[in-house]
Amino acid sequence: MAGNTIIAVFDFDKTIIDVDSDNWVIDELGFTDLFNKLLPTMPWNSVMDKMMMEIHAQGKTIEDISAVLRRIPIHPRIVPAIKEARALGCELRILSDANTFFIEVILEHLGLRECFSEINTNPGFVDEEGRLRISPYVDFNNCSHGCPNPCPPNMCKGVILERIQASLGAEKIMIYLGDGLGDYCSSLRLKEKDYLMPRKDFPVWNLICDNTMLIKAKIEEWADGADLERVLLQIINKILSREKQVAALLSGDYKLQPITMSAQENLIRVLSVTQ
Repeated sequence: MAGNTIIAVFDFDKTIIDVDSDNWVIDELGFTDLFNKLLPTMPWNSVMDKMMMEIHAQGKTIEDISAVLRRIPIHPRIVPAIKEARALGCELRILSDANTFFIEVILEHLGLRECFSEINTNPGFVDEEGRLRISPYVDFNNCSHGCPNPCPPNMCKGVILERIQASLGAEKIMIYLGDGLGDYCSSLRLKEKDYLMPRKDFPVWNLICDNTMLIKAKIEEWADGADLERVLLQIINKILSREKQVAALLSGDYKLQPITMSAQENLIRVLSVTQ
């Protein structure tokens, strides 16, 4: 595939879908008041596990939860954007503070599950009593991820992103899309060759605007699903165009097309890696 040097990492809530999936399920099933009472007493991830047990005790089934998830709001251009990015050869992954059950149900319903090679999120599973249980990505009761940035206790996305980066080849270019406070730590880990797509006027955007000098990656904001599609595909096609120019230089066909300065710089990088 042409774009296999590109890896796009997506947040899920308010990035792929239009809302917070936790809040959506709680509100749609009518448990908002209890959720609001519990929230000041324990971390969010623990509240969600407690709520799932309470929802089960009140007679709601796994299918009730799944039905709510299948009608979650999503911008009509998100699904085409993801499918087109995958068709262009990009590897797609998810890095989210939601949970595996919510994400899997929604992706399967949208026909997107096979587009993503990896989902990094909190474990969600159905226990032997038919209850949905939600566990923290990091067991913060026994250890801490140790991050000084505004990450929740159960997950530091920056640490996870570093693991992803360490597993990639030097030629890989990352595009990171997110909206929340937890996405700020990931943003700081991106490199100069990478692209950051923060959602405009959302928490991560505000943190980035406070000091853009801390971000090494190229910043391309987006506001809604149509924006996300336009910006994401624009970035992908720009990278693919540069790759074609570099390939032409290496193959000796460079006389057939004008070579941009960025392509020459990329060629120098390629040659320095191969030597």
